[in-house]
Amino acid sequence: MSRARVAIFYLDDSLRRSAAAGEHNFIGKVADVLRASGMSVAFRANSAAARIASALRSEYAIFHMDNPTHDRAVTMRRAYHYPFWQIEPTAERWHWHVARSAFTPDGVDPVEARRFQNFWRKRLFAKAPLVQRGGFVYVPLQGRLTEQRSFQAASPVEMIEATLSHDAERPVIATFHPKEEYSAAERQAIHDLAAQNPRLSFQTGEMESLLPKCDYIVTQNSAAAFNGLFFNKPVLLFARSDFHHIAANVHALGVAEAFRAVQHLTPDSAGYLWWFWQKMAINAGRPEAEDQIRASLQRVGWPV
Repeated sequence: MSRARVAIFYLDDSLRRSAAAGEHNFIGKVADVLRASGMSVAFRANSAAARIASALRSEYAIFHMDNPTHDRAVTMRRAYHYPFWQIEPTAERWHWHVARSAFTPDGVDPVEARRFQNFWRKRLFAKAPLVQRGGFVYVPLQGRLTEQRSFQAASPVEMIEATLSHDAERPVIATFHPKEEYSAAERQAIHDLAAQNPRLSFQTGEMESLLPKCDYIVTQNSAAAFNGLFFNKPVLLFARSDFHHIAANVHALGVAEAFRAVQHLTPDSAGYLWWFWQKMAINAGRPEAEDQIRASLQRVGWPV
C-alpha cells in the first residue's frame, strides 16, 4: 500500500477544536510544515480504537502524548513547560533523541545559560521562596506506588525505603501527586512507612514550596525533579528518563553509589536547561520553530 500524503492529528476534543480553529500555536506550526511539504492535514477525535485503527490506514498519524501504534505515527508532547515541545516515535521519554544524546557544556555560554535559567525560574515559579537548604529530602511521587515497572529500578515504596536507609539523618518528605488517583492500599503503604519511620512525612503537592528548600530530590522520573534544576537542586533518579544526564542515576550507579553521589553533586543546571530546551527541544515561541519541527520529523523518516 502506498503511503498517502496525508497527516492526521488524533486529539482530545478541546485540543482538536483549538487546533482545527488555528488557535493552537505549536500544532499550527506543525501543520504548516506538513502543508509546505505537500501533505494535507486533518484533525480527528482521539480514542484508543482510533489510534489502533490508524495502523490500518495509509496516512501518517500524530498523537498527543499517546504512544504511537505504527511506524507512520509520532507523538508530540510538551518538554515539561510551554512553549517547548518534542516530536518522537515513542511516548517513552527515556528513548527520546535527547535521552540518547550526550550532554556536554561545550558551546553553552555560561552567562547566557544563567540568564536563561533565572528568566524561566521567575516566570514559572514567581511565588517560590528564595533558594535555600532546608535539611530534608524531597520525594515527589507519581503513580502505582507498590509496583515496579519495567523502566524503574524499584517500586516507589521501595524507593522511599531506600532513601530512609541510605540517608540516615535527613527528614524525608514524600508527596502524592495532586492529579493522581491512589488506591487505599497504596496510601496505606505510605502511612505504614511513616508510622515505622519518624523521619518520614507525607503530603499532597506543595512542589513550589518544597523545591527551593530541599537538599536534594529523589524520584522515579517526576517532572518535579526537572523543575528542581531551576533551583540548582541535585537529583537522584530511580527510573529511566529523558533528563538523566546530570542526575545520580540508580540504573547506572546502583542504589548505594547513587545516594553517595547525589549528596555531593554540583550540577550545571543552568547549562543543562539551556541545552535541553534551546538545543534539544522545539521552542514554539521562536522563529526557527518550524525548522526544528521539520528536523524532528525528518529524523523519524517523515517526507517533509
